[in-house]
Amino acid sequence: MSAPVMGEPLPIELANATYAVRGRLQDGLSTVEELAAWLDAVRERLPLPPPEPIRPTAGDLAGARELRDGIRALACAATTGALPEPAAVEAVNKYARAAFHWRELRWDAAPAALTRSSAPAVSADLSAIAQQAVDLFSGPALADLRACHAPGCVLFFIKDHHRREWCSAACGNRARAARHYNARQGTE
Repeated sequence: MSAPVMGEPLPIELANATYAVRGRLQDGLSTVEELAAWLDAVRERLPLPPPEPIRPTAGDLAGARELRDGIRALACAATTGALPEPAAVEAVNKYARAAFHWRELRWDAAPAALTRSSAPAVSADLSAIAQQAVDLFSGPALADLRACHAPGCVLFFIKDHHRREWCSAACGNRARAARHYNARQGTE
């Protein structure tokens, strides 16, 4: 089963590669194939041009999982008001500085800026996600970061609408059903 991709900022998408199905935690990045599929799913939102094809290594998988776990720890701390563990901060910083990026000007029919890196593709992608995590956790979007409180859900989301309370409509339905069930149990 693959990790959900829900249109959240890339650091949150990566954090949400740990998710729950029927209340049981799932690891959406347990194989290099799952990492390749996840990178393919978010490819259009990554700043670097897509390599053909994506071939992550076991080391890339370990790095993606380390970065994911660091981002999850920072998101947990941010949504609960706790101080994050220094190891989580260091994990994000480690990957943010792992690949040098630059922008080049291309001028074919019209001018365009392209992002380039000398690092291997997956390392450059993880570095770009880590840099976006630095921006997220140090910027104004942090105030809108939420943990989904639907029963059994462990996902994070950016509250982009004043009425949004859950990561997805399915979680909203599950939360309303649980609330209704609990209210009915209390009256009978």
